[in-house]
Amino acid sequence: MSRYLSTLLMLVVLAGLGGYLYLVEFPAKQREEQQESEQKHLLSFPESAITGLSITTAQGPIELKSVEPKKWAIVAPLQTEADSLEVQTLIRALVTGTVARTVEDKATALTPFGLEHPVTTVTITAGTQQETISIGDSGPMSITLYVLRGSDRRILLTSLAPKDFINKSLMTFRRKELLRFVQNDVERVRLTYPTTEIVIYNVAKDKPRPSWKIRYPIEAEADQNEVRSLMFRLEDLKVLGIIDPGPERDAIAKTLTTPKLKVTLHTAAGDQTVRLYQPDPQKGEAIAETSADGPLYRVNPALIKDLTKELFNLQDKRLFGLDYTDVAMLTVKTREQHYVLINQHGEWILEDQPTEKLSQEAADLFVSRVANLPAEERVMKQSAPLAPYGLLSPAAEFTAISKDGTTTGKLTLGSQANNLLYATGQRLSGVFQVRPDLLTQIPTKAELLAKAQGGVPTGH
Repeated sequence: MSRYLSTLLMLVVLAGLGGYLYLVEFPAKQREEQQESEQKHLLSFPESAITGLSITTAQGPIELKSVEPKKWAIVAPLQTEADSLEVQTLIRALVTGTVARTVEDKATALTPFGLEHPVTTVTITAGTQQETISIGDSGPMSITLYVLRGSDRRILLTSLAPKDFINKSLMTFRRKELLRFVQNDVERVRLTYPTTEIVIYNVAKDKPRPSWKIRYPIEAEADQNEVRSLMFRLEDLKVLGIIDPGPERDAIAKTLTTPKLKVTLHTAAGDQTVRLYQPDPQKGEAIAETSADGPLYRVNPALIKDLTKELFNLQDKRLFGLDYTDVAMLTVKTREQHYVLINQHGEWILEDQPTEKLSQEAADLFVSRVANLPAEERVMKQSAPLAPYGLLSPAAEFTAISKDGTTTGKLTLGSQANNLLYATGQRLSGVFQVRPDLLTQIPTKAELLAKAQGGVPTGH
């Protein structure tokens, strides 16, 4: 009986100890860890609660206000859009910044830490809460800063990085993108130059990736990579300086006559336009304008060259004029051989050896190389005498008929100059230069058959 009482007593003691740990020790430990964690952070409220910032530097104060999640506006000393990414970077630095140690509990001597005249002072507002952080000198390590926290007057050594808080100005926090868009939302792009205009349409609306087609001055397929590159440059069109309405803006505006380039983006949400000027090319300065009475913007003059495109640059430069998936019959002529490939029910055969099995992989690869060969340079815009370019007695000639029999493709390769071949094609009018690789990639009939039979072709 006494043994059972001892066991019962032991269980009661263990239960009491467990209850004490659960109700007293563990909560106390959690509170202590929470306090330690809070003491390590500069701010006592989360990033999502922050609604306003006041940033004071030697240049004066800047007031910023959250207008919607992750979008900010400058409300003083002027009212305009803010560079929300720049604002979020500063907030993120404050929120994630930690306290390495407390240097002084109640600040008395500020000068040794560069806090007598702080380089930057940031007041953070989160609803009814506020905190002020004054930024002083760098700490013992270059990636640390001394700060004065206003709520408890403590001088702290922090993990804040100088690059996030020093040399900030009004320009730092102003919106710098001249155009703001999502590529697939753009319905068409209009490029207007002093003597011409090019209009490109997105023909893949509501699809994951835009697909572009030239509608003016000609109807033509666009070079998808070239147009996407143009769109990326427009997305990255940023200003170097801003000239707000006033006497300086009025004086510069008088020098702006015909723009070197006008870009208009048409979207369902509305149009965006930017005009680019170079009033005095000798000065190496370029000016952008987005509205008749808004600010003017200084931009890198190299942008004008980057965005000035000839129609040829934006066109699909594949010369053949027929997609390789549409080829029903391809005639191949070189100085050494002549044969015809026919696509019969999805399989390639030789016209003169229809029962012989060909390597479908080798035939597909070859046809795609012919169809996708792009022009590298344009030699002549219009048709010209072909003899000087070796095109009357060509090194190779490829002609094709489409599966529906309505269209044809043609590619002619001539002589070589400067490591490129002269060429003409069905899609583009004129004489061009192309890479010479295709000449060495034309399989013979024997090679197509050998590959199908597992043989090892020679030469190519």
